Amino acid sequence: MKQVTIFSDGSSLGNPGPGGYGTILRYGDREKELTGGEPMTTNNRMELLAVIEGLKALKEPCDVTIYSDSSYVVNAINEWLDNWIKKDFKKVKNPDLWKAYIEAAKPHRVKAIWVRGHNGHPENERCDELARTTAEKFKENLHG
Repeated sequence: MKQVTIFSDGSSLGNPGPGGYGTILRYGDREKELTGGEPMTTNNRMELLAVIEGLKALKEPCDVTIYSDSSYVVNAINEWLDNWIKKDFKKVKNPDLWKAYIEAAKPHRVKAIWVRGHNGHPENERCDELARTTAEKFKENLHG
């Protein structure tokens, strides 16, 4: 199985507000950047969407390590998700995205590692920049 690293970050200007995500996929010495967003969303939704889009971009089953500054996303992937599935996502926020995550993660072996945000981690800083830039574009379109 290929070893792939996904770095991800999400941003929203207001919570809810215009939002964006940034993702970097790394395999060996190759990298691909992904970004996107929504006109009205939350920070947690963008954090999670960054991971989903990264996983969906993989073309074959991989051994994936996700780096995120979202303890919500990291803890859910590593600890909470099995229990949420058992209780059919009752009282869980963003069940639509968690179900999309489960689908996207199915072919892969996934582990998530938390990194401190805005702490000089180069890939995290780049993902934050991608997320923020996209969120700003949505904001301009709302007020443009």
